[in-house]
Amino acid sequence: MIKQVQSSFRKILLSRILLLTVPVLILGQYIIYRKARSTLLDTARQNLKESADRKAEDIQLWAKSLESNLINASESYVLQSGQTEEYQKYVEQLYQMLPTQVRCVQLSNLQTSEIIASTCDHESINFPSLNIWPAQHRQLIREMSNVDISYIWPEQLNSDRFSSDDTVAQKKQVSLGLSVPVYVAEGSERQLRYALSINSDLPMQTNRRRGSLAGSTVVINYKGTILASPDPDRVGRNISDGPDAERLKHIIRNAQEGRKDFIHIFSFEEIDVSKNSNSNPLREFIDEFKKILPELLGLKLSADDEFLVGYAPTSSPVDRDDDQKWIVLAITPIDFALSGLRQVQKVLIILIFGLVGASVMATIYLARDLARPLEKLRDYALAVNDLDSPNKVPISLRIREFNQLAIALESMVYRLKRWANQLEVTSKEAQVANQLKSEFLANISHELRTPLNGIIGSIQLIDDGFCDTKEEEKEFLKQANDSAIHLLRIIDDILDIRRIDSETLSIYLQDVDIGKLLHETIDSFREYIKQKSLLLKLNIPEQVIIVNADQEKLKQVFENVISNAIKFTEKGSINICLIQEYNNFIVAENTNNLSDNYGGKENRVLVKIEDTGIGINPEQQDKLFQPFVMVDGTKTRKFGGNGLGLAISRGLMEMMNGSIHLYSEGVDQGTTVDIIMPIKKQQDIQTEMQLNS
Repeated sequence: MIKQVQSSFRKILLSRILLLTVPVLILGQYIIYRKARSTLLDTARQNLKESADRKAEDIQLWAKSLESNLINASESYVLQSGQTEEYQKYVEQLYQMLPTQVRCVQLSNLQTSEIIASTCDHESINFPSLNIWPAQHRQLIREMSNVDISYIWPEQLNSDRFSSDDTVAQKKQVSLGLSVPVYVAEGSERQLRYALSINSDLPMQTNRRRGSLAGSTVVINYKGTILASPDPDRVGRNISDGPDAERLKHIIRNAQEGRKDFIHIFSFEEIDVSKNSNSNPLREFIDEFKKILPELLGLKLSADDEFLVGYAPTSSPVDRDDDQKWIVLAITPIDFALSGLRQVQKVLIILIFGLVGASVMATIYLARDLARPLEKLRDYALAVNDLDSPNKVPISLRIREFNQLAIALESMVYRLKRWANQLEVTSKEAQVANQLKSEFLANISHELRTPLNGIIGSIQLIDDGFCDTKEEEKEFLKQANDSAIHLLRIIDDILDIRRIDSETLSIYLQDVDIGKLLHETIDSFREYIKQKSLLLKLNIPEQVIIVNADQEKLKQVFENVISNAIKFTEKGSINICLIQEYNNFIVAENTNNLSDNYGGKENRVLVKIEDTGIGINPEQQDKLFQPFVMVDGTKTRKFGGNGLGLAISRGLMEMMNGSIHLYSEGVDQGTTVDIIMPIKKQQDIQTEMQLNS
């Protein structure tokens, strides 16, 4: 059979609390993280959508600005004058005045295809056709339609020819060629002679900073050709040839309908130029750990190739057709859009470890605070193997329930001690009872044998003819009769105590004159008192005092008490008095007015029997009302008796709603017995008299 492994309360509590708190802490941090990510992502989406709209407006303004500047420049006095020596200087000045996207300015002769002035160095702008403008004009025509705009696709250049990657990227971007006619005055006519052209890049904004929500600019025409992109290799290519083409086509369809929105795309191949190209093994390990840890904790920002795109349509400056629009994208890697979440991510990771550590520490302290009181109570319970142990229950515990448990444990130990004491007392009492039983059997056998021997001896003497006269024979018969009566009383006492204990003794309550009954009982003992030369003192009022009692049983109580008083008194006196008590005051014994006696004030009557006999040890007084108990229970006792008198008397008095009490100051100090009975009220007596009449 597998033995069950036990663990301490402290370990179980620690593990359970950690199993509850740590997942809750991590879950709470994850929810906070997801909420922060959702908020930042919503902000980035809105900002990118607005950024795409601004970029589209910027392209419109840029195109119109170039057209306007170019028309104004073509109508300048220098170009109109025909002074060719000033053209180069003017072109250079114009180049400085134009926007930074303008690569170069060129003035060419349409008739000879000769470049008159240029800032393009080794490059040249495509010559416009001579047929696209009228050959002559009488007046200046300031129309935007006179501006010829065409695409200049990136050259297939070798990057070794250029000094930097930025130059390569610039050369690979699509640019626009804008040309306007220059009419030179010849007489009254203006003849078409020159074309003023500029080569300009699109106004690109590349997002090179984390946290920037402007996004990099990507321009796509209505056919899906990429006109501008942060990735030069994709310029001039169609979106169908690249990754995530379906989402990009969805963007074109929405933009053609005039909608402005945002979308998530994947694998647009934008390069995060903010990364440091220097290789550091330790740094690479830390970066890899940073990538793995968020994945383990569920705090990864996004997919590695995910981009967030805001888009807006704008009119094409080349095609001049409302249906042939450009789509301007503001695109940024999702990591850039959520770069603020990286700080939140770091804080949350630190917070998770901090809260877990704090939770562990708090759990350790909590487990200690909860386990220590239990350990103290355990140590106390283990130490209290002996009920007499001096160890005390731990108190002043900081937790109320443990204090209550300590009090309950102390109360339990106290009850166990009390029960142990009671068991010890009961055991001693059982031993005493067993001893008393043995003594009682010895005494009762002696008490029974004595009258039986008297009966047998008297009858045998008569039967054997040893009586000389008739009077002597009657004397022996009288002795046998007295012994038989004494034997009968002993047997009656035994039967009475059994009936009292089993509550089967019958009593017959009636009105009894207690004073008269007391006199009758005393008269039966006068000869016995005279034989022992004792002084009898009586104080019994003559007035009638009625009690509700069984006359025979009450007389039996009086006989038992008076008999004991005479038996245990060798010399001195016996004092018997009858006292009325009401409201705890004693009424004068010599009151003869019957109406005063039954005026309703009397409460009870007290029969006090005092002797100057051997007295009783105070420690043994409570035992005298137990059956078979006597002060001297040995076989060599000086006084006779079976030890049932007081026990029977107490049982009879309780059955008659009375009581009996015994008191002695000690050995040879005499004994006082109080017999108390309730007095019957006068109104009860009058009612009975009326019923009887």
